[in-house]
Amino acid sequence: MLYAFGFERIGVVASDLYFIDPRPTPGQEGAEHGVRLEIRLLRRGPLTGTIYAARPIVVDRPVWRADLLESVDGPAGSLDRAHHHPRFDDWNPGPRVFDEGLTAAPLDWVAGKLTNLDALLAEAGVAADEAGPRDAAELRNATPDIIAAVRKLLDGVAKGELARPPAGENLTSARVSWL
Repeated sequence: MLYAFGFERIGVVASDLYFIDPRPTPGQEGAEHGVRLEIRLLRRGPLTGTIYAARPIVVDRPVWRADLLESVDGPAGSLDRAHHHPRFDDWNPGPRVFDEGLTAAPLDWVAGKLTNLDALLAEAGVAADEAGPRDAAELRNATPDIIAAVRKLLDGVAKGELARPPAGENLTSARVSWL
């Protein structure tokens, strides 16, 4: 499932995720699942056709990511693999960064990041003018709706309805998600 929230030039996307890294970080072997949330740049495409034509919308490169993940074999709801990626190099995330606040209160932690877009962009090394002039205020106002969507995704993962493994046995690599 994919949720997308768009503002002027900044967007937030969130999706369930089932993941097996073929080259895991030591101590993080095995499948993990949960929710991935990203701040992305948005672009409006040109109208093609009449003034009534649907406008292309480009959900472009990521600038920040939070992965609310837990090991599949671990205790449900533990979020023992929750981390974030404060920076991207083009489309590739920087290393996983673990934060006790993210594990202790993941939705509050994410909400805190979303309500301070200027600090988030600075931490990501992204120029403030990449965002539109109203993006920070609009993102702040939409944060409760975004958190509600993430909560719904996490609930679906906990119930086994989302972030399920692909068919097959003995998988050594998998990524099932929109993101």
